[in-house]
Amino acid sequence: MKKILATVLGVVFAMFAFAGCNMAGADGTTTGASGITSIVMMVVIIAVFYFLMIVPEKKRKKKAQEMRDSIEVGDKIVTIGGMVGKVVHVTSDKLTFETGEDRVRIEITKWAVSSNEGKGANKETSDSEESLGN
Repeated sequence: MKKILATVLGVVFAMFAFAGCNMAGADGTTTGASGITSIVMMVVIIAVFYFLMIVPEKKRKKKAQEMRDSIEVGDKIVTIGGMVGKVVHVTSDKLTFETGEDRVRIEITKWAVSSNEGKGANKETSDSEESLGN
């Protein structure tokens, strides 16, 4: 992504350098194409930034919202603050989860969930802990 952005910025700077040059005609007069070229370059820059920055961000936000909407009771979650626990109650905009052996329950808003490791993660974790105990 960084290489693509660097390449695009290099091309854009080259285009601006070219757009700043006055094109001399055969009779020594300058052409008025540089004004149109500058406008085209601005449109190209806006389009490049839109497709390289805004569209991927929208996709990431949509994926995160779908993950938060799919949280169910029993899922193992991690909050943006780093707390890990098992979901015990879900409403439309909030959820309650337990944090380990002491069974402390914490209520948070759904937007504070960083990742949902699902119900299978709890089983895998407990299986691996049992195998370590043997």
